[in-house]
Amino acid sequence: MKLSFFGAARTVTGSKHLVELQSGKRILLDCGLFQGRRAEAERINREFPFDAASIDCVILSHAHIDHAGLLPKLYKEGFRGDVYCTHATYSLSALLLMDSAHIQQSDVRFVNKIRRKQGKPSVQPLYTEEDAEGILKQFVGMPYGHRFSPVEGVSLEFRDAGHILGSAHVVLTITENGRTVKLGFTGDIGNPNRPILKDPEKMEDCDYLISESTYGGKTHEPPDESKSRLAEVIERTSARGGKVIIPAFAVGRTQEIVYAMDQLWNEERLPHIPVYVDSPLAVNATGVYLSHPECYDKKLLDYMRTDKNPLGFERLSYIRDVEDSKALNSTRMPMVIISASGMCEAGRILHHLKNNIEDSRNTVMIVGYCADHTLGKKIVDKLPEVRIFGETYPLRAEVVVMNSYSAHADEPGVVSFINKLDRDRLKKIFLVHGAPDRQELMRTALQNAGHRNVEIPEFGETVEL
Repeated sequence: MKLSFFGAARTVTGSKHLVELQSGKRILLDCGLFQGRRAEAERINREFPFDAASIDCVILSHAHIDHAGLLPKLYKEGFRGDVYCTHATYSLSALLLMDSAHIQQSDVRFVNKIRRKQGKPSVQPLYTEEDAEGILKQFVGMPYGHRFSPVEGVSLEFRDAGHILGSAHVVLTITENGRTVKLGFTGDIGNPNRPILKDPEKMEDCDYLISESTYGGKTHEPPDESKSRLAEVIERTSARGGKVIIPAFAVGRTQEIVYAMDQLWNEERLPHIPVYVDSPLAVNATGVYLSHPECYDKKLLDYMRTDKNPLGFERLSYIRDVEDSKALNSTRMPMVIISASGMCEAGRILHHLKNNIEDSRNTVMIVGYCADHTLGKKIVDKLPEVRIFGETYPLRAEVVVMNSYSAHADEPGVVSFINKLDRDRLKKIFLVHGAPDRQELMRTALQNAGHRNVEIPEFGETVEL
């Protein structure tokens, strides 16, 4: 059998790995959108390096767009197989893929207005809402721990990866010509001891492993310190009359921050200032979170005995209407604004940054990974000036980075996760989903832990298993 790496190879986004069996069956692990420099992203996302119609099924690790965001295009190009995922991933994907399709179409309408004025031909969106609706009909939701066969000769079960709601890691047990090979795929490994979700489950032993490597060389601060630090930042900013602007992914990060604030409110450690979640997608995603308690950890279930709504408190408001969103920027009173996207590349967060980043009373709190070349990364690096909507703004607001809220395991977390596998059986580890320098550090850490055969595949590289 063959394994080819067509995404997240020596980069962080666009997860896409193709498994080809001797029988001719083709299984795609994830089908993610590449995010980065616009020209590069356009080139990579426009064309699949394989025939979409030839794919028999997709195994989807979770709903994040860099893992699921090209599924509508796969459908558009002729794929008609099943997309297997957990029930919660199905629920979130319905929101995220329709939202992504809406953005694709809206962006193209805007670009085409400019192109028409320039006398240039129109361009087409990567996919449409109709394509998103089409692929969602191909989804097959599965519970955790249920073994099934997506194609003849292959079986697997989803185990909780603890990354976002519904996230899973898998081991494909592949039997052909009397030989059985077990291929593991971590998807994204969760950061243990995070709020809301269970810790990552132990992975089934395997012969080969595809592993994420996002935080090679990094160690997150202890989760127990995050809530206190959050309270400190809000108190400090509020005291000087400023706003706390938190760019946060609509799925996962927003819910964790709100849950932490809910606890702080109940503990009377949160200043009496308004808190706004300004993202229609985050509002909808929060509803999905509330409808999947099977993914909650014991600590949250215990907490809900005294607080039935852990994602809502007296000073919290969820905003959908765009006029209500605009009104926040004309108000100079202290407040907290949580808005998407987490990397500050699109969405309402850009307007909040544009209106608040020049004021030294304000704080921009980064609570997750920001890829190279994104506005979020430039803020993390505290560049003296940043560009928003094509205009330059001095960065005078305080910048606070809190990686403890990351949904990804750090280097010790990934090494610990892999160390639980049978080393005598594990022949090779392939590192994906990481910047090259982070991958090299992760490889060194794994080698120091006794894993000798660790490779970092190139984009398009194919290996025989």
